[in-house]
Amino acid sequence: MNWYIAVLKNYAGFSGRARRTEYWMFFLISFIVSVLLGAVEGVLGSPGILSSLYSLAVLIPGLAVSVRRLHDTNRSGWWLLIGLIPIIGAIVLIIFMVQDSNMSANQYGPNPKGVTP
Repeated sequence: MNWYIAVLKNYAGFSGRARRTEYWMFFLISFIVSVLLGAVEGVLGSPGILSSLYSLAVLIPGLAVSVRRLHDTNRSGWWLLIGLIPIIGAIVLIIFMVQDSNMSANQYGPNPKGVTP
């Protein structure tokens, strides 16, 4: 939960680097919250307002942590646009997000793991 809150605190921080744990924990908790909100709205028969508001609330933090994750693998945040290509783009982004950090400092900042070769 601390990783999720850390991403929300760094709401619009597109600079720097994000570890795999930070990115994937934010993704996992956001997914779980979305599923729970969808289930609650399904039971209540509501039109999906809560899910829409939550998605809108985590849009910018999600983009920011994705850009920082790409920075951690020494890629520009513009690589997120490859996700607009159906299927192939999503696969490429998943591969980028799963890769380990660039172990040394790069143009986006020092290694967030605090380990240098």
